[in-house]
Amino acid sequence: MSTNKPIKHFLQFSDFTLAEFEYVIERAKIIKRKFKNYEVYHPLIDRTLVMVFEKNSTRTRLSFEAGMHQLGGAAIYLNTRDSQLGRGEPVEDAGQVMSRMCDIIMVRTFGQDIIERFAAHSRVPVINGLTNEHHPCQVLADIFTYVEHRGSIAGKIVTWVGDANNMLYSWLQAAEVFGFHLNVSTPKGYDIDHSVVSTSRFTVFDNPSDACQGAHLVNTDVWTSMGYEKENAARLAAFDGYIVDAAKMARAAPDALFMHCLPAHRGEEVAADVIDGPQSVVWDEAENRLHVQKALIEYLLLGEIAGSAE
Repeated sequence: MSTNKPIKHFLQFSDFTLAEFEYVIERAKIIKRKFKNYEVYHPLIDRTLVMVFEKNSTRTRLSFEAGMHQLGGAAIYLNTRDSQLGRGEPVEDAGQVMSRMCDIIMVRTFGQDIIERFAAHSRVPVINGLTNEHHPCQVLADIFTYVEHRGSIAGKIVTWVGDANNMLYSWLQAAEVFGFHLNVSTPKGYDIDHSVVSTSRFTVFDNPSDACQGAHLVNTDVWTSMGYEKENAARLAAFDGYIVDAAKMARAAPDALFMHCLPAHRGEEVAADVIDGPQSVVWDEAENRLHVQKALIEYLLLGEIAGSAE
């Protein structure tokens, strides 16, 4: 790949401008429509995506791997058992070598510093498939899902009930970019680290029910994320009362949507009648990882497509 122009990466949500996100969302609509109509669309023939997994996943692997195939390219799966990253090779060296053998790389790892160092030494675009600090592809899929169902998210109220995890930090960045407001309710000891937040578009609520008042979108996640399993008992106690149930959804706007990035634990962070109820769009949300990531890959490799408003 030519290195004459700066490489564009997607490592956290704030890496893109509003105009870039709007373009990607419009392309995702087109690409999704082609998929639904069984239209062959292969703009990435002979292009290769390498997927590096230091954290396991179902949705991330399937959406990236299937998506790359659907775009006419190839996807190669690597985990720490299959690569030198698991044997102590410097991240910088891995970035140099891998990027000389493929066209684009997705990394799902632990610390954000790992993917930042990897990308700094990559000759091709790098996408964050998840780190401890950020999950930008999921939030992009969530916003695309909201736009599909309700139109623009600008000026809306999005509620987050749960701990201050990578999803919340990506939502906070998204609020600044898209111009919506975030209501946040986290248990004591699991709250926002304000030193890493660069937006004022959020309000913190002690009571999770109050955070749902008037919300257009209510979002939650599992109480014990991957890597924190030893804290499960303590988290279950701390999160008592934080379940998103029908009573909390009743305080949201009448047309409010419910989202969850999955996997979900019914009866813990969300009630079964909410996640399986009429306001839930979790299955569209899950599918939309496929479509927005295809649009993202296309943009990072090909730039803006002329006549993209087809």
